[in-house]
Amino acid sequence: MFRKLRWLFGLNCRNWSAKRLLPTPPPPPPQQQQQQLPTLDATHEIAIYIHRFHNLDLYQKGWYRIKITVRWEGNENAYPGTPARVVQYEVAAPELSGGWGIDDIDNSFSTQPFLIRDARQDVFLSVLISFNLALGKNEGPSTTAVILKFELMYAPILNIRPELQASLEPCSVAVHEFRIPPNALLGMHSYCPVHFDASHAVLVDISVHVSLLRTGSYIPPLKVPSATWAVEDNGQDFDGSDKALGQKASGDFKQIMLVKALVAARDILFEDLQKISKAIEQEIDLTDLIFNLDNKNLCSSILQADLDMEIGEVSRKLSGKPQNSIENAGGIINFQSEKLLQSLPQDYLFSFYYRLGNQVLFLWNAFLKFHRVNKTKILELLRDAWANDRRAEWSIWMVYSKVEMPHGPNQYMSHKSSSYHSVNGKSLSLRKLTDAVNPANAAAMRAELHRQSIARMRINNQSLQDMHLFGDPLHMPIVIVEHIISAPLRTTSLNSYFNHLGQKDTRSVLTGPSFKAMSRSFRDSPQQDDPVLKIVVFVHGFQGHRLDLRLVRNQWLQIDPKIEFLMSEANEDKTFEELGEMGLRLAQEVISFLKKKMDKASRCGSLRSIKLSFVGHSIGNLIIRTALAESIMEPYLRYLYTYLSISGPHLGYLYSSNSLFNSGLWLLKKLKAARCIHQLTLTDNPDLHNTFLYKLCKKRTLQNFRNVILLSSPQDGYVPYHSARIEMCPAASLDYSKKSRVFMEMLNNCLDQIRSPSSEHRMFMRCDVNFDTSLHGRNLNSFIGRAAHIEFLESDIFARFIMWSFADLFH
Repeated sequence: MFRKLRWLFGLNCRNWSAKRLLPTPPPPPPQQQQQQLPTLDATHEIAIYIHRFHNLDLYQKGWYRIKITVRWEGNENAYPGTPARVVQYEVAAPELSGGWGIDDIDNSFSTQPFLIRDARQDVFLSVLISFNLALGKNEGPSTTAVILKFELMYAPILNIRPELQASLEPCSVAVHEFRIPPNALLGMHSYCPVHFDASHAVLVDISVHVSLLRTGSYIPPLKVPSATWAVEDNGQDFDGSDKALGQKASGDFKQIMLVKALVAARDILFEDLQKISKAIEQEIDLTDLIFNLDNKNLCSSILQADLDMEIGEVSRKLSGKPQNSIENAGGIINFQSEKLLQSLPQDYLFSFYYRLGNQVLFLWNAFLKFHRVNKTKILELLRDAWANDRRAEWSIWMVYSKVEMPHGPNQYMSHKSSSYHSVNGKSLSLRKLTDAVNPANAAAMRAELHRQSIARMRINNQSLQDMHLFGDPLHMPIVIVEHIISAPLRTTSLNSYFNHLGQKDTRSVLTGPSFKAMSRSFRDSPQQDDPVLKIVVFVHGFQGHRLDLRLVRNQWLQIDPKIEFLMSEANEDKTFEELGEMGLRLAQEVISFLKKKMDKASRCGSLRSIKLSFVGHSIGNLIIRTALAESIMEPYLRYLYTYLSISGPHLGYLYSSNSLFNSGLWLLKKLKAARCIHQLTLTDNPDLHNTFLYKLCKKRTLQNFRNVILLSSPQDGYVPYHSARIEMCPAASLDYSKKSRVFMEMLNNCLDQIRSPSSEHRMFMRCDVNFDTSLHGRNLNSFIGRAAHIEFLESDIFARFIMWSFADLFH
């Protein structure tokens, strides 16, 4: 018992005679105690305006709502953002029921429940919610990003009263997160398209507005550092004043940086207000603030210079080094001297900080009032800016280049004149060269090298980041875009065709003369303001379904909501038949749809123009070309606009290198009597010149399109790489048979149509898509090349990259 009491009072019974407590030093005189000044504190206010919920492709009818939470990235223990204000801009839409809610447990906000019954249904929510995300006490500007989490909540439709239905507890069915980088937390105004996932395809028009605001001050309690006057077992005193002094110096430096951050936040907000006001042509009244800013402009400039001088001078004194070399390897300045505290003008900083905070708060409130009056115009402005930035934002996963296309009626001459062949006709060296420069292998290797470079890349932009993409950038598809331009010279060499003008991304590829001229022609067209009927036809592939291309359709609808689309179903369960029969059925289906939409448009007003576009997957591309060759389609060929070919075997299966897949085709021909397979392999007629596919290549099915985009993948084993890209096959240059000559004639006929001068501003691109197949593992689908062929239908990331980067082609 006594032993325990001795331990309780701090006595060690075993060393009672050896060690004793040292006498406690007297407290310092009152005049030596430092006065505790108020510390600076700030908060980030994140205003989220939810404008519209647009149903693209929800599977289930029911009651939906959107739940929003805000948190610091990578710190689950940090305080989340708390809802601070909710403003309902307009009267609730008829689809809405109940009220919005705030959950104090997880600090989340939930919109009013709304009923979704139909596809392409709009629900206007028109509500703004602001979250406050406080910085730590006595902390400087944040170096941590912020995560915005949007959840789609669902509750089924029940036969009960609407008020009871709205009170049902919904469940989360999809999540979409966005990241606000630390640099953007000082000020940002951005469009934020929330579309959740492929199984819950919607478009929620949201804008996010961020600023740094000053909050109230507080006086920290006077505490004695625990390390000061501590006694060690060896009887020596330990003075922790240096450590405490360093901590305090670091805190004062953070306060200085916080003042500078608030200055930057004020300037950013003021400049953004001016830009937005000018862009939407609406004036904003800032007379009182401008008067105050003019009076304090000189003071602000002097302060900024003083702050920079103080930091540089103090750092120089402390480190004993020039100002340019005061940082260590981690970029952190070490403060270890009491002179730092004596040299910082704290009173001056505090008074200016509060005046500055009042200015920022005035600007922020002025913006919120301005936003409420002009919410739609501001949203459209931010959306246009977001769309224009997609090409630059997503260039991480895209590689651009220019490729010359030989000019002339016979770009590829007979293989006998090829410069690859030696004089004695031996082809051993050619075979080695061909293996080395195999286009599919080269494309796959190029994409893999680019993927490895992304792993070493430091992504540090200042815009809102979609976590579907930036959450795991290594697993995104790599897209290699080749802009094909006509060359004035003919060639007989395979190598000269792949004359890359630039392997790396150059803006000349995207803003070159042809691309600018095409865009200018659309803007300056006299029919731009006239009613235009835009129709897009989606055609599935072998044994496909009419909804196979719905993900591409949803992306097109986001780019241009005014399109009318036809998901072709004329050939469902009939893809074993001949291509000619399937093409005729598609032509009849398209004409019927066209007439119905044209009649409807004519009744609503004058119809001046039509844009008819096609999207095909696999053999659906051959069905499209066959339909365009039908005589009943001739009156509509002048309306052809954009053609997007997704892994289409335009040159058939000649020189297919996938032996396992070729065996499958042989079985289909023998067991299923699939006539279209005979046509694809050019075995439907003993004479190759009389085969269906050879005759189809001679018909002018491509030359009337304004834009031709060929999508392929070197990982796709179901469609030959050269056939999907309509380009020369290295194996054909090794072949002296009639098959080689027929292949080259088919290739030349197709390229002649694309190169035809009938359309002055035609855009022709080849896009290689390299998927990250590691997610699928090593299985049979990956081994035979089916995984990449189906990935075109199950993923829409590649479509987002291509279609948003070249949005003019899909308007």
